[in-house]
Amino acid sequence: MPAGVEDRARGFYGGLLRMMEIEKPAELKKRGGCWFQSGPVQIHLGVESEFRPARKAHPALRCGDYDTLIARLKAAGVEVVEDESIPGVRRCHVFDPFGNRMELIHD
Repeated sequence: MPAGVEDRARGFYGGLLRMMEIEKPAELKKRGGCWFQSGPVQIHLGVESEFRPARKAHPALRCGDYDTLIARLKAAGVEVVEDESIPGVRRCHVFDPFGNRMELIHD
């Protein structure tokens, strides 16, 4: 993620995805960024001075309340790209505020 935009990350990962922000170790706090957790899954957002979003490589997250999450994302103006390329799997792709791709899978 770019430097100085942790509040945007909190709005997306904490607010929309409803992940809990977890405290970074003291030594890593000074580098910026933030960490989030949902169940056993953690996403660590680090700051890069010459940031370029991950548009191809991406995490895939299984979502227990998929329909509610998708509705919340759409209501917030997040583009949701449904993907029906795997038969029998409901999934979509979204991009975080920094352009990083994420896959959401109906659990």
